[in-house]
Amino acid sequence: MALQQNCPCGSGASYDACCGRLHRGAALAQTPEELMRSRYAAYAVGDSDYVFRTWHPRTRPDDLSPDPGRTWTGLTILGAGDDWVEFTASYERGGVAGEQHERSRFEQRGGRWVYVDGDFA
Repeated sequence: MALQQNCPCGSGASYDACCGRLHRGAALAQTPEELMRSRYAAYAVGDSDYVFRTWHPRTRPDDLSPDPGRTWTGLTILGAGDDWVEFTASYERGGVAGEQHERSRFEQRGGRWVYVDGDFA
């Protein structure tokens, strides 16, 4: 992804100034929402290493291979709290639009926010 393109997370900032700095390890997410946005952006740009690093080791699946037929197309934050974020992520697969609605849970481990799990609607 071009560093000056808008970030896939929908913040309106450039990828480099937003989630790109988290993906390359120049900064850490300060809130669950910032981590959730950066994880969505990682899925959108194909950075599965970042998704792996930000998933709690207790709940992380063995295989994080992305679905090669799915293109992430947008993110809407519905609500956020001290340790959760509810969102809808839009995607396209085989020319058909879809959505994933989730309420994700996060916790801090060693001073870093990590994704624990989520309830899907």
